[in-house]
Amino acid sequence: MNAIQQLTEQHRLCDADFAIAETAVRQGDWPKARAVFQAFHTGMLQHFALEEDSLFPAFEAATGSQMGPTVVMRNEHSQMRALMQDMAQLLSSEQAGDYLGCADTLLILMQQHNMKEENILYPMCSQHIAGFADLVAAGAAA
Repeated sequence: MNAIQQLTEQHRLCDADFAIAETAVRQGDWPKARAVFQAFHTGMLQHFALEEDSLFPAFEAATGSQMGPTVVMRNEHSQMRALMQDMAQLLSSEQAGDYLGCADTLLILMQQHNMKEENILYPMCSQHIAGFADLVAAGAAA
């Protein structure tokens, strides 16, 4: 599996946990919803850390630009973090309707975000970052 595939697979694993948590909320299975949401949230934060701590700085250094696509990605990460925080609180208080509303918003944001990364940013990183595969492998192992 190449580096772009590894990053894409991280997206898919998070997507799967997200869907399972949403189903559990719809079924009123709050313990399962909280457990799976926690796995989703942890996976997302680990993925964001790989990108923000390693991938994005390497891309910015290689291209000499700190005003490109990484700024957009960081802003979207921030929006997703806020939604996930809200969702965690809604799970704690078992507010299904509000949780599902936030989930709909997050789903749209994640889908758009992932498409930009998978089709634009990751290929650009592959072209510009020397040792891109090693960087992704090291971040995935952390």
